[in-house]
Amino acid sequence: MELISKIVEDYAELYTSPEDDVLRQVNEHTMTNHPHAHMLSGHVQGKLLEFISSMMQPNYILEIGSFTGYSALCLAKGLSAGGELHTIELRPEDADTCAKNIARSALHKKINLHIGNALDIIPQLPYQWDIVFIDADKTGYIEYYEMVLPRLSERGIIVADNVLFHGQVFESPVKGKSAIAIEAFNKHVAADARTEQVMLTVRDGLLLIKKK
Repeated sequence: MELISKIVEDYAELYTSPEDDVLRQVNEHTMTNHPHAHMLSGHVQGKLLEFISSMMQPNYILEIGSFTGYSALCLAKGLSAGGELHTIELRPEDADTCAKNIARSALHKKINLHIGNALDIIPQLPYQWDIVFIDADKTGYIEYYEMVLPRLSERGIIVADNVLFHGQVFESPVKGKSAIAIEAFNKHVAADARTEQVMLTVRDGLLLIKKK
C-alpha cells in the first residue's frame, strides 16, 4: 500500500533542507546496493530526527536498529558537547557497513556501535536516555519499550518507527507477524497510563512517546 503519494513525498523533499555530503552518500549507496534499502530513514525523516535532537540537545541517545547508520548520523547532530549516541545492530553485515559510514563523519567519536542482541546489550549501558529511537525487529517493540522506559530521562522521548507498517495495520484483520506486533505495540502504548504519545504520518509512521 502506498501510504503517501510520490508527488507528496517528492514535494516534501524539495522543501526540506538538503542532506550533508556524508548523509547523501550513505543514502545513495544504501538505495543502490542494499536489498532492503526501503528500511533507510531517508531524507525527510532523517531531517526530522535531526531537528528533534537539535532542539533537545540530548546527553545520551539510544538507537535500537542501526541499519547502515543514516539515522544515527542524523540524531548525533544534536548531541550536547559531551553527549554520546549508542546504536545497536544485530546483523554483522549491516553493522560493518554502519561502522564504515560512521567513520566518515566528523561525529564518529560521539557514536558507539554495539553488535548483538539489543535485549542483552541495553542492560549493560548505564545511562539515562534523552532520546530512544526504536527501529528494529517489530516483534520486539513492546519488550524494548518496557526495557527503556524506566531509564528514560524526565525530558526524554521515545521515537518508534514503522508504526503504520506499510499500511498493513489498516487491514481487518491485521495479518503478518510484524504488522500484528506493531498493532499490539500501538495499543500497548496507547493504554499505558505512564506515558502520552502522538503518532505522525511521516514516511511509514513515527510514534513519539514521553512520560506524563
